[in-house]
Amino acid sequence: MASAPTANEFLRPHVELLLDSHFRLTGHRLWPSAAVGATLAREVFEAPFVLLSHGVETDPVFNYANRAALTLFQYTWDEIIAIPSRESAEPANQAARAALMQRVTTQGFVDDYSGIRIAKSGARFRIERATVWNVTDAAGVYRGQAATFTEWTPV
Repeated sequence: MASAPTANEFLRPHVELLLDSHFRLTGHRLWPSAAVGATLAREVFEAPFVLLSHGVETDPVFNYANRAALTLFQYTWDEIIAIPSRESAEPANQAARAALMQRVTTQGFVDDYSGIRIAKSGARFRIERATVWNVTDAAGVYRGQAATFTEWTPV
């Protein structure tokens, strides 16, 4: 189910952007590895935590998901990069998700988010202690938002 974006070095430039922006905002390394380039991007894709990001569209679409995210949300790579990130929450929970995203936009990041999400199959799960941050490049240009977490439980 969780196919890798291997044809493009696991989206190396994008993964570097996610890691760099996370470090600039939080002061913490998301993935403390000495690896660089495609090796680093592959490690992050295979990491034991969920990592997702979306772009800057009016209705932002996922543009990255590592294997843990693909497995948890039950999408293939091609499926997840075609859906709006709001669809990771049920309609009843989308207002709370929108409030979170606005809080992140204003504050730069949050590291205490918990909420209900939904997989492709309809399975629901609660994520705990997620970090959600604005993705910006080295010049400060906004490129989207990302989230990472290691804790979730079925609902």
